[in-house]
Amino acid sequence: MELIEKYFNYITDDQRNKFSELMNLYSDWNSKINVISRKDMDQFYLHHVVHSLTLTKFVTFSKGTKIMDLGTGGGFPGIPLAIYYPEVEFVLLDSIGKKIKVVQEVANSLQLQNLRAYHVRAEEHHEKFHYVVSRAVSTLKELIQWTKYSFEKKELNPLPNGIIAYKGGNLTEELKEIKKSNPFEQWTISDHFSEDYFKQKYLIYVQK
Repeated sequence: MELIEKYFNYITDDQRNKFSELMNLYSDWNSKINVISRKDMDQFYLHHVVHSLTLTKFVTFSKGTKIMDLGTGGGFPGIPLAIYYPEVEFVLLDSIGKKIKVVQEVANSLQLQNLRAYHVRAEEHHEKFHYVVSRAVSTLKELIQWTKYSFEKKELNPLPNGIIAYKGGNLTEELKEIKKSNPFEQWTISDHFSEDYFKQKYLIYVQK
């Protein structure tokens, strides 16, 4: 929680309490269903919660924005973002049922009214969204393909509707693949977060 206080000391007491509860909830569920590696549980807030929240330093979403978290796994980045943005609607999707069970139970424990979770692939889910977020799931080219029918036509935010992907390492080839077909921006997480973990970690925004 020290990292939450370091970067997000302006949050409400309710948000602070929810972030604080996450560790116990995931420790308990991880002992029953392995959704997070033991190594990552040792750095739970850094590797999962704060990493998920890095998006908040680059984008502010309007009330009523709808966001899909594609391939959410155990609920990242969707659950931390749903705590941070209580007036934004989040739909978390994953093809692995046991992970979605954990997501649903954690969301219920935290009473997150702005989050729904489904055991389904993105291309089989027919809701429309303003944005799709995805953390370490697939290539940008595949994300674009899977979500091409997933976007609302209406814009609610200054940032046009599109994909925001959490990425790491050398992205030269991956970006080259999409450069001709889609406008994109690369946001460097270490511009706002000083920990070594965030070196060579980026958010890639791809306009729909």
